[in-house]
Amino acid sequence: MSADAIKELDLENGPTDEELVAETVKGNLASYDELIRRFQSRLYGVIYHLTSNHEDTNDMLMEVFDKAYRSLPTFRGQSSFYTWIYRIAINRTFNFLEKRKRRQGSMSLNELDEDGLPKLDLPDPSARNSPSKSSMLNELQNKLNESMLNLSKEHRTVVTLYDIQGLAHAEIAKIMGSTEGTVRSRLHYAHKQLQKSLGIYLRR
Repeated sequence: MSADAIKELDLENGPTDEELVAETVKGNLASYDELIRRFQSRLYGVIYHLTSNHEDTNDMLMEVFDKAYRSLPTFRGQSSFYTWIYRIAINRTFNFLEKRKRRQGSMSLNELDEDGLPKLDLPDPSARNSPSKSSMLNELQNKLNESMLNLSKEHRTVVTLYDIQGLAHAEIAKIMGSTEGTVRSRLHYAHKQLQKSLGIYLRR
């Protein structure tokens, strides 16, 4: 869902994000609860596809909303709240990933339990009648998860924001503090890497 579509939906359901920010700064905590409700699931999806771990994602999500709340008095509206809080989430998750990498070294796929792998939307194997097709889809899902983990955090981010969350290049560029050209370049590279990894499955 694009930022414009989300904004239209929020307008239909009540005050704008910016109005809720203003009320929160005044001390109305219920307004911040509403902001959390609006962004919790979307930010969870972004962080999870970067950390590949539900427990880490829950911890990071709490940190993001805490950081955003403490930083609200400095929010000047030069960008939308949507862009602003996404940027906080991604920057803090990047910092977390760097610390985890230094602490544990590069994480291999074998070190992740089944629940720790990022899940992308694929057809439900249970809906297929053919056991061979179900097996192939499960194999494809696992390979797709592995391929996503092999991308750098920057490339995994643009894939998550563009292919999974449906954001436009311009929105992603604002969130990541880069140019649209950089976003397009990273997407092109990431897609080529994924296609290379999944080539044998795509040709079946």
